[in-house]
Amino acid sequence: MQYFRLSFIVTIICLGIAAYWDGARGVFIALILGILEVSLSFDNAVVNASILKRMDERWQQYFLTWGILIAVFGMRLVFPILIVSMATGIGFIEVGEMALHNSSTYASHLNASHIQIASFGGMFLLMVFFSFIFDESKKLHWLGYIEQKMSSFGKLQSVEIILALGLLLINQNWLPPAIQLNALVSGVSGVILFVIVDSLGTLFEDEEEGEEVSDAIKRGSVMSFIYLEVLDASFSFDGVIGAFAITQDVIIIMLGLAIGAMFVRSLTVYLVRQSALDNYVFLEHGAHYAIGALAAIMLISMTYHISDVVTGSIGAVMIGLSVYSSILYKNKKA
Repeated sequence: MQYFRLSFIVTIICLGIAAYWDGARGVFIALILGILEVSLSFDNAVVNASILKRMDERWQQYFLTWGILIAVFGMRLVFPILIVSMATGIGFIEVGEMALHNSSTYASHLNASHIQIASFGGMFLLMVFFSFIFDESKKLHWLGYIEQKMSSFGKLQSVEIILALGLLLINQNWLPPAIQLNALVSGVSGVILFVIVDSLGTLFEDEEEGEEVSDAIKRGSVMSFIYLEVLDASFSFDGVIGAFAITQDVIIIMLGLAIGAMFVRSLTVYLVRQSALDNYVFLEHGAHYAIGALAAIMLISMTYHISDVVTGSIGAVMIGLSVYSSILYKNKKA
């Protein structure tokens, strides 16, 4: 419980503010939003843990302090306002005032930006999934021969980019002509951002000693921190938009999502400190398959509405199966 102590403190504070702002109704909705955020972001915590465990203590603390502030206030409050401002041409300050005083109009503008958000976030997460699946250095394969074969395709240079852009182009066939360009530009932007964040780590390579990028990340490079924050942003998109289906009160939404974000951070720390990824060897696999499913759902949601219940359920099933497979593997090995 020590890993979740701060999360419970933040929860009590947030619920107190929610009670002051909107009484018992505000407390109830904030709790619901917090639970939904955790259920939709469990796979995010697992992937975060796989990166965080390779970072030194200093950068872990940065992620758990400044990273929380960025996740709660930046990605779940400021970033949606920025998206609406860019999509509508309305000033950032005016959109912020709209969010506080005219939340229904703000919600409609945010929902109108769903195509760009889903395409950008979906393609970024798809690249995260592909980079794991096509990693030829991966020794342990959850799906046996199938996964081993997919890993071997990693020998093809830029196979992740080729496949991701190909799927993006195919997806254009199901979109109305009026939104195809926006979806295409946003999707390509998501791929470009992933490539930039993923490849800039080579700047830390020591050419004289031949150090690999992973060694730089172990020392706690700033790029891994940025990667985690961008990944968190991609996960938070659907949560922010879905929250407006429950309430249009921006304050309650921020409080509820803040509760969820804190528990996701605490869960990340727990997974690292307890070496859960070493004990449950397929947990990281399950998380990445859940990310792949989420990416597909975000891309499909540009044409068809898909409930958050479906999204959360798929992620939970993937994680559950990976834990069960890990236990079987551990017992067999023993």
